[in-house]
Amino acid sequence: MADRAGEQPGGRAGEVRGPSQGPKVSLIVMATAVTTTVTELPESRVRVDAQVDAKEVQRHLERTARELGRDLRIPGFRKGKVPPPVIIQRLGRDTVLDQAVRDGLGHWYAQALGEAAIAPVGDPQLELEGLPGQGEALSFTIEIGVRPTATLGTYKGLEVGRREPQADESSIDDEVEALRERLARLETVERPAADGDFAVIDYAGSIDGVPFEGGEGRDQMVELGRGMLVPGFEEQLVGASAGDERTVEVTFPDDYANAEMAGQTASFAVTLKEVRTKHLPELSDDLALEAAGFDSLTELREDIASRLREADERKVATEFREAALDAAVAEATVDVPEALVEARAAETFERMVHQLGHQGISKETYLQISGRSEEEILAESRPEAEQSLRREAVVAAIVEAEGIEIADDEVLEMLEPAAEQEGVKPTKLLERLRSQARLDALREDMAQRRAMDLVAEEATPTSVDDAGARELWTPESRAHAGEAGGSQAGAGAGELWTPGS
Repeated sequence: MADRAGEQPGGRAGEVRGPSQGPKVSLIVMATAVTTTVTELPESRVRVDAQVDAKEVQRHLERTARELGRDLRIPGFRKGKVPPPVIIQRLGRDTVLDQAVRDGLGHWYAQALGEAAIAPVGDPQLELEGLPGQGEALSFTIEIGVRPTATLGTYKGLEVGRREPQADESSIDDEVEALRERLARLETVERPAADGDFAVIDYAGSIDGVPFEGGEGRDQMVELGRGMLVPGFEEQLVGASAGDERTVEVTFPDDYANAEMAGQTASFAVTLKEVRTKHLPELSDDLALEAAGFDSLTELREDIASRLREADERKVATEFREAALDAAVAEATVDVPEALVEARAAETFERMVHQLGHQGISKETYLQISGRSEEEILAESRPEAEQSLRREAVVAAIVEAEGIEIADDEVLEMLEPAAEQEGVKPTKLLERLRSQARLDALREDMAQRRAMDLVAEEATPTSVDDAGARELWTPESRAHAGEAGGSQAGAGAGELWTPGS
């Protein structure tokens, strides 16, 4: 964060955006319910002293009272129609206010960070200074890490390696094989089952002679050798013919998804009802006609090559944009404290765990699957965490140096697809973002993307071979940046970065 003398998108004149040599305080006066004072601390941290206007506190108090009063029965009033002052008197002001603050603090916290115009890193230390009295403002403090500042070097006219888009023969072959698989047909055969065959089975499982839930099925089709069932199950069906009955003994793995079954040995009574084999269509002009309407296999392969090349062109453009940014990062000076790197690594891990949770995968399950401890994962992610902070610092510095600002009409244009999907006007989405204190964050993200575009557009592409010989930046060299140390530390191989990531 640099000392601020002027304005920057998302900020206000005279605000503090990050740490300097000594403490600095800057009062930001806003026409909103929350006002903030920002104090810079060492090691890229700040303290935000926030106050929620007394009228805003009173509004939340009355709203909470109405919600609490929906189920209250008070003589003289209809259910759900009890005035807030009566509810507050009945339940006690502190009781209602405590709930109101709990409900509103998350919103006020986000609003305070937005009004303070800081880019937080890691978990905050939040302290509430007690419940306010009648007609008083609510005060709380936030101490949190913030994005470091960058002293820019050269970021225009950088020479960056750019490979040529390609569609190699093996990739084309893979696409053709995928077409054959989609057009494959299964035929019943009168012979013992072998790996690669499909077996239609009935089964009933038990543990110590007792059937268990989910252990029974009828007319289930299993591809032998695919490894989709409990280890050992498919192998015991190889050699069986239609009509055969077999007893299959398996032991569920210790990390089995159903914890009650983990480590248990089960017995399955299996009846093999049918053996089917897969027939792929021949590689011929007929395949091209049936699969995609082409007259010949040559035309089909040419079309696949064209589509693969177009997809690779988009990938090359993204890689070049990323490599150009990392070249600019290598030219800049960014001080990233160790505590900030640890906070970003933990932040990234928790975000991933949250996303996995939506897919039904717990943190414990993920750690079992990965075969690593949380500490090992955090240690491995530190180089990329450090590089992501450097990138963010450089992009923010470019936004400031170029005076990039995002106008309302540009935001509206960006919101048009989302507005059309929701069936509302873009202006409504804009006002929603403004009311949720998210508009400045969106502007900042758009400004950062524009800064990245500028760096890529101003960069001079060179061949990857030439770039390697002259030690210029290429998508591949980013993967080894962490080995060099310094400002190049930690770009992750193949992991492309955007401001939102």
